[in-house]
Amino acid sequence: MNTFYALWGVKTPEEAMSQIEKQRKDAGITAPKNLEEQAISLVGKDIYEILIKGYTEKQWGRKCTELPAFIIQRLPVRFTFNNNYFNDIYQGIPVGGYNPLINGLLSGVETKCNTDFFANREYFERIADKTVFTGKIDEFYNYRFGKLEYRTVRWETEVLDCENYQGNAVVNYTEREISHTRVIEHKHFEFGAQPQTVVSKEYPSEWQAGSEPMYPVNDEKNNALYQQYKRLADDEPAVLFGGRLAEYKYYDMDEIIENVGGL
Repeated sequence: MNTFYALWGVKTPEEAMSQIEKQRKDAGITAPKNLEEQAISLVGKDIYEILIKGYTEKQWGRKCTELPAFIIQRLPVRFTFNNNYFNDIYQGIPVGGYNPLINGLLSGVETKCNTDFFANREYFERIADKTVFTGKIDEFYNYRFGKLEYRTVRWETEVLDCENYQGNAVVNYTEREISHTRVIEHKHFEFGAQPQTVVSKEYPSEWQAGSEPMYPVNDEKNNALYQQYKRLADDEPAVLFGGRLAEYKYYDMDEIIENVGGL
């Protein structure tokens, strides 16, 4: 509602709903064919152009008219002055960050870092009855059907001589003209009041060999290719495929943790 008030001056959920409904009707979209049409049919033209279009095109490196509609079908619209992003009771990161959580889960477990599974694959498969694989599923099958596409992120981090740069842990930049998608100011997660602050700007880009794959490109072409790999994975009783790369699916952290129970 704070966003709707800033855009249109509306003060009640009814007024905001009326504004969105008018824009939806004016667009006249009955069967959305792409992400742009889907977004406009959900939230109207203003919200789409100001908050969705530029950010989405930076994130995916493709025009919204070239992205499938289903990517944004779950777009939440909340008519409340509560600025939390989700409706969940608990929102945030674990105390101390994710490292203490992971260290606790792996306590007493032999752990090898900086180790290439594929460089010594036969050895690792031989010593385990079950393997949980969270890497790229197309790489697991040696790109038998071709390579899936991924997006990645590059960070530029700097120390600034000010105590508070942006007043929040994360600020998104939705304009297409600004090349980074967001700025992270780390001290606002849980750290103290240091005289300096550390900020990271996040730049999305196409994945290339040597970089870290982070986001599956869930368009129709890539999803069809993934299904070929999934059929092979379904016949791998000794391997459990999990995570964004192995399941070629976008996950938030809470969904990942919840899905661990199904492995």
